[in-house]
Amino acid sequence: MDFPSGKDAAAAADEVLMSALFGAAGAGVYAVDGEGMVIACNPWAERLLGYAPGTLIGVDAHRTLHPLQGDGSGLPAQQSILSDIALGNLASGDRAVLLRADGTALQVWWTAAPLPAAIGHGEGAVVVFHDVSAQREREDRRAGRHAHSETLREQAEYDLAETAWLSELTLAMTSTLDADQALQRLTRQLVPRLADTALIDLVDGLARRRVAGAHYASDVLSPGPLTDRQRLPDHPAHRAALERVLAGGRTQHLTAPLAPTAGAEADLFNVVEAQEALVVPLRLRATTFGVLTLTRAPASPPFNESDLALAEEVARRTSLGLDNTFLHAAQADIAATMQRALLTDLPTVPGLELAAHYQPAQHAAEVGGDWYDAFLLEDGDLAMVIGDVTGHDIQSASRMSELRNMLRALAVDRPEEDPGQILRRLDTSQARLTLADSATAVLTRLHPAADGTWEASFSVAGHPPPLLLTADGDATYLTGARAMLLGVRPTAERPTTRTRLPRGATLLLYTDALVESRAQSIDTGMTRLRQHIVNHRHLPLPQLCTQLAHDLGDPRDDLTLIAARTPTEPRTG
Repeated sequence: MDFPSGKDAAAAADEVLMSALFGAAGAGVYAVDGEGMVIACNPWAERLLGYAPGTLIGVDAHRTLHPLQGDGSGLPAQQSILSDIALGNLASGDRAVLLRADGTALQVWWTAAPLPAAIGHGEGAVVVFHDVSAQREREDRRAGRHAHSETLREQAEYDLAETAWLSELTLAMTSTLDADQALQRLTRQLVPRLADTALIDLVDGLARRRVAGAHYASDVLSPGPLTDRQRLPDHPAHRAALERVLAGGRTQHLTAPLAPTAGAEADLFNVVEAQEALVVPLRLRATTFGVLTLTRAPASPPFNESDLALAEEVARRTSLGLDNTFLHAAQADIAATMQRALLTDLPTVPGLELAAHYQPAQHAAEVGGDWYDAFLLEDGDLAMVIGDVTGHDIQSASRMSELRNMLRALAVDRPEEDPGQILRRLDTSQARLTLADSATAVLTRLHPAADGTWEASFSVAGHPPPLLLTADGDATYLTGARAMLLGVRPTAERPTTRTRLPRGATLLLYTDALVESRAQSIDTGMTRLRQHIVNHRHLPLPQLCTQLAHDLGDPRDDLTLIAARTPTEPRTG
């Protein structure tokens, strides 16, 4: 048996090593001679190209493996690998296609290097290629995931912007208790965000009235109070849709043609160039408050399902706002009616003019503890009272009524006692009967003198002082006879101050909402009251009280005024 020499054994080992490396390269490798015939390949190349072992050898690579122009495969023609490396340089590509044995395409990236002629096959090349279809599938999936993620992100941003916009709409509806004003704000928010035109009709009993409208061009429909154009007749299709919705129907989608019929008068849809419209019910718990109409012109995209869903969400929020507004208005009306029922009519007093004014809080729907009173005593004197019980609820109003009635009873039962003595008796009654937790009052007694003038005696229990205005415009606060709140010290004496009222003088009693608020101190408020009463002293007494309440009153609180004015001329007869 012959054993290879050392040199031959090393060569054999190298050959075995190269063969193993060639087979385990993890990529397709084949070599071609100068004519382009495959002279060697590894198993990876055969497996990737779909050839049985040993059958790839001898295949013309240029004609069989590479698509040719017009070969019917539909693949782009590719240059010969040999022409790519003709200059003896490495060549590569990342978008090449090789044909498998069954004629299907295999996307590859490849690298080719020249083979030296010394190997005996002419100037050939060795080609290394990788199947990139799996990699490209992964890249496509990654790109798809990225695109999906971007879509989700964009949708989230859109949803966030839409939520913020809906919050602005809700704020526009809830920042005022005036329904018409709130709806005018709403239409300005809807245009042009959701529509070119927005109209709102409300049901008032059996009638329908248009309360708000807006258009993207202010010269067509100006926002704010309704214009003559907004009162134009409705298009017949719109009018029919409104009737269906108000009868309980669902949202109506009107599409072209919406132009006026021949010979018909111009309608609102014609003015705003409506191509289509959504007529959406403003409805909550089976109660239809009105209708929201949105239109778009031909230049705008048509309404889609997303627009419809958004319009109905706007209508739902609007209905909630209207429900709250109407409920508050009803409660406020009940509260004001109850409050006025607790106040008494002013008596007729010869030689004396009387006036009173009650103004409920504009943003509250509760009865309050403010009250005024005026009644004649047995000897012809007039008792005039202003008071305030802490709180704004039924309990406060009830205690105010009890306190007022108790004060009336004490004053009528003891007409000989002065205001300070009457208030001291009220202190005792309040402490024993718990008429009110915290209450203030001013009790004034007006006594007619023989010469036709009047004398006032008064006592103040923790309340702002009376204001005396003379005919010549001198306004003075009567700061005497002041003491603590009612019921704090039941046994303490209460002072009484007397003053003569000049001819044509006005004596004003008022509650603290006229001079004190969150925006100003009581000192500032009292200064303003003195200035205003001087400026408006020529007004008749009822108008003077109304003017002071309007100009100076805090709308967040209820207020009460009562005033007496003495005659300017002496009494005759």
